[in-house]
Amino acid sequence: MKLKLLAGATLLVAASAVYAQNDPIAARRAILKGFGDATKAPAAMLKGEEKFDLAKVQTALKTYSDGAKKLPALFPDNSKTGGDTAALPKIWEDKTRFESLYAKLGQDAAANMTAIVDEASFKREFPKQLGDCKACHDDYRAKKQ
Repeated sequence: MKLKLLAGATLLVAASAVYAQNDPIAARRAILKGFGDATKAPAAMLKGEEKFDLAKVQTALKTYSDGAKKLPALFPDNSKTGGDTAALPKIWEDKTRFESLYAKLGQDAAANMTAIVDEASFKREFPKQLGDCKACHDDYRAKKQ
């Protein structure tokens, strides 16, 4: 039974990789949605709406770090339109800067996995991490109507 589950999981991962190659818009949307979901708890902590939880903060940082490594490859030239993308044309006009923002997001997330050890360091460092997200949203994502 365990072997069947392992085989099924392996096939699912392989299928997901093929899907991502065939539909980069869907793949990047899934990663970015994961960023948003991972950010909800830390954002609530910053607002004082939720109690500080280092494990949730670390989960968010790991999500950013992992996703930042994958995202630059998910903006090929043939994915400028379609798939309900909110990506602005500026991405492809300024690809070097755009990709550098993901590099910074990943580097900052990795550094913050060590730097954030308690609520005080979280309140000091996590807003800077959110600034990485904002930099991309401000310049490269279409505003919601």
